[in-house]
Amino acid sequence: MGTVVALAGQVGGAKLAEGLYRLRGKDLAVIVNTGDDYQHLGLSLSPDLDTMLYVLAGIASPAAGWEPENETRAAQEMLKKLGGPDRPPLGDKSLATALLRSEGLANERRLTQITLDFCRSLGVQARILPMSDDPVRTQVLTDDGAVSYHEYFNDLGCGPAARGLMYNGAGDARISDEVLEALHAPDLEAVVICPANPFHVIRPILEVGGMRELLKERGVPIVAVTPIVGGKALKGSAGKMMSELGREPSARGVASEYLRLIDGFVIDRQDFALVESVRSLGIQVAVAQTVMRSPDERVALARAVLDFARSIREKKALEVE
Repeated sequence: MGTVVALAGQVGGAKLAEGLYRLRGKDLAVIVNTGDDYQHLGLSLSPDLDTMLYVLAGIASPAAGWEPENETRAAQEMLKKLGGPDRPPLGDKSLATALLRSEGLANERRLTQITLDFCRSLGVQARILPMSDDPVRTQVLTDDGAVSYHEYFNDLGCGPAARGLMYNGAGDARISDEVLEALHAPDLEAVVICPANPFHVIRPILEVGGMRELLKERGVPIVAVTPIVGGKALKGSAGKMMSELGREPSARGVASEYLRLIDGFVIDRQDFALVESVRSLGIQVAVAQTVMRSPDERVALARAVLDFARSIREKKALEVE
């Protein structure tokens, strides 16, 4: 067994990352989307980093994986009484990462260093790595102009039609040394693209300068898992956004977004009828239960993904011979 690198964000991506973590422990590195990061009340918030941290640390709320379990809202209630904003809803425990992150950044520490410190403090052996230490900000293009993803999601409730997306700063953003080390590991076994919105979670990671090319050059199997099951996103705005952008809101539609990057694509059993359609794109296909309702199901999907990656690697080796 070698090391595994996952690209992830959102709760669905964190669930699969947890399954991979249970199988590989310290031999897992997760590159996390930071295009949704934003400033609020002078604090630096990183929703996807915090979600990944809480889930892998085993302290995430079962009902709201983006915050710690047994979260309270005393600070938020006091903010409202003082005339402050009531959105986004900030939890008392969640403020801890925001406060320490903000202090660290103000002292010119890198976001990667701060995040790895959080991992050590919470006993997470896997490396949770921001996609870059440089700021990248995803913007959604609407009929009324461009808005940050934070505004689109929290203030507008994903209501406006998405006409396109921009990833401000991505072209100039540098891949961190820690991400380079993970991707250049001599025993790298596979790259896994976890189930998440392909436009505002995975695409920002791929848009970081040189990221897509580096992934291709490594030559290891790249396997993506669908976030769309039965034509619907399990959570979030992926299905709505795909339709508005003129894409097919299906597992095949997601696979098309990763064309010429991935070797394999995992679809849910409900979408078995799409197997040949996805294969017609030149992508190998595996069928598994992708809906993860329990920790055991997270591990089962992670194992299926790694087995699929191994079969792709073995097939490539035979073709070389």
